[in-house]
Amino acid sequence: MKWPTTKLGEVCRVTPGFAFKSESFQSIGIPVVKIGSIRDDYTVDVTDAQCLPMDLFSDKLQKFVLKDRDIVLAMTGATAGKLGRIRTSCDLLLNQRVAKIESTKANPDFIWFALSSKKYRELFFSIAGGAAQPNMSGSQIESVEIPLPPIQSQQCIARILSAYDNLIANNQSRMELLEKAARSIYEEWFVRLRFPGHEHTPFQDDIPKKWERKALITICPDLREAVLPTNLEPGTPYIGLEHMPRRSITLFEWGTSEDVTSTKLKYQAGDILFGKIRPYFHKVGFALTDGVTSSDAIVLRPIDNLYYIFSLLTVSSDWFVSIVSKTAKEGSKMPRADWKLMEKHTLSIPPRSLLEALNETVQPILDQLRTLALQNQKLRIARDLLLPRLMSGEIEV
Repeated sequence: MKWPTTKLGEVCRVTPGFAFKSESFQSIGIPVVKIGSIRDDYTVDVTDAQCLPMDLFSDKLQKFVLKDRDIVLAMTGATAGKLGRIRTSCDLLLNQRVAKIESTKANPDFIWFALSSKKYRELFFSIAGGAAQPNMSGSQIESVEIPLPPIQSQQCIARILSAYDNLIANNQSRMELLEKAARSIYEEWFVRLRFPGHEHTPFQDDIPKKWERKALITICPDLREAVLPTNLEPGTPYIGLEHMPRRSITLFEWGTSEDVTSTKLKYQAGDILFGKIRPYFHKVGFALTDGVTSSDAIVLRPIDNLYYIFSLLTVSSDWFVSIVSKTAKEGSKMPRADWKLMEKHTLSIPPRSLLEALNETVQPILDQLRTLALQNQKLRIARDLLLPRLMSGEIEV
């Protein structure tokens, strides 16, 4: 059965965002969703978002308020067509160049799944022009044709696909808690220096006795094994900076070699990738598979597995990323992390016994992170295969 179609504007209201003045933004207030807030995994990240102070909010901004489960769409730039869904109980505000799509006469979850398919991502990008600076209007978005089965079928399709999304979200929440636990252990032991046995450990030259001062490169050098796109096997995992989540050590997203058009860097499963561009975006984590990454990433591999977890948690820590950000080279358009400075940074290296204790404590956490991330990858693949068949009416509900 093929479903009838209708224009998106017949069943949804499309609201382009407000042109806030940059001087109005502060670090505290109502977070503002911009194009960069929309991630490749269809989530909306406002961790480091600029905010509008509460005293500047007025009635005229009410139509630009975003609430839980609202749909947002990038209207401009290289990511035009990228879609995200709000998942927070806190109110947010909608910035210009991003549109809010609100269902008025259809099941909102059905609308979300219809628009989040690859077909519509590509369609929106083509509507925007697909040029160097694509752009689309609210009326163009409203003119898009979408399938519209009866409301009962909409609800059934939404329930089926939501089951996948709920499993993915549950796994993601577990991963966030696991990462928080790993970071807490690192900070307690190596930042606050409350490691096991610290009460009986004397200090010498401002560091605990038997610890050593060494440059990062002595335990965790970078690797630069370049590879041409023509030499890649079809389906080879590709991690671009756009796939790397902020403030997460688990690199759970990737594309494939079919997306690659220029020379990339090889990495192996477990290698640590550090995003060079705008290092304050805090894109640092470990790879789950062998593959290739952007030349704008630094590939790190410790000299011995003894140093692996210590290296991973060090280079992804707030204090290390802050130092790298402050010493970044100013490029023609944006700052880049400078490996020549990073590699020389002096670390306080604990003795083998403490490194082994860290590995024994944190390795089970990394194993769980890897398992959950790979589960989510399989769930996304299954959902994305099912989605177009449900939307086309090929599978009856």
